[in-house]
Amino acid sequence: MPPAKKRARTYDAAKIRAAVTAQFGHVADAVRELSEEQLTRPSGVGVWNVAELAAHIAWIADSLATGLARPPAAVPELTAIEWPFATASLAGKIAEAARETLEGAPLPDLYERAGARMAGALAANPGSRVLDLWIGDMTLADFLVTRTVELVVHTDDLARAAGVDIPVERQALAACTRLLADALALKAPGGSVEVRIPPFAVVQCIEGPRHTRGTPPNVVETDPLTWIRLATGRTDWAAAVEDAQVRASGERADLAALLPVMS
Repeated sequence: MPPAKKRARTYDAAKIRAAVTAQFGHVADAVRELSEEQLTRPSGVGVWNVAELAAHIAWIADSLATGLARPPAAVPELTAIEWPFATASLAGKIAEAARETLEGAPLPDLYERAGARMAGALAANPGSRVLDLWIGDMTLADFLVTRTVELVVHTDDLARAAGVDIPVERQALAACTRLLADALALKAPGGSVEVRIPPFAVVQCIEGPRHTRGTPPNVVETDPLTWIRLATGRTDWAAAVEDAQVRASGERADLAALLPVMS
């Protein structure tokens, strides 16, 4: 008998909405305090400086509102777990759209406008609403889970580049960690390696002998932020292992060829 198909992870829609809203607010508060010198620093994300990265984060909220202002699509084409693999081809288009939408206004004004538009749009639409998106039509509930990835990853980018501390909502961090872990399991299905990211996620991946009881022979363990940096190409696997940010045991416990999960 073939193994049962694993049930897709579910998320608490109300908690995800609250986490997205709160995380955007944390970034907005931090951006308002940045100096001109901090804004001109390299962001570490492509060719953007910190100001351009901050504008992109504002666009994340603004574009959500714009998507909800369009007529709804009929049926979803993409789920949250599939989203990480569909993003790379649209990077240039997204960057250009963000530039066109947001250039010419001070960052605090952009954040105030984007936050207000997002709040109004979320209040007016249920999670079942299907958004017509470049990347593929998605329910609002699924798309909001992907927004936790965008916001947590870029919050970390911004904090490191500007040299500031920005709070990260626990629910946003949890959803981001889980989605990227599940994407790894989808990318490399199997049960020979157990990836542990306490306290938020445990997944099995990579073809090979399947573990059934006791301590698995192949284990990878790391913290949520290190995992997110690995999964998005911010941190190199070998460097993370050498610096003891990742603990890997077993001959199959090497994820280098599978990372980043998304870029």
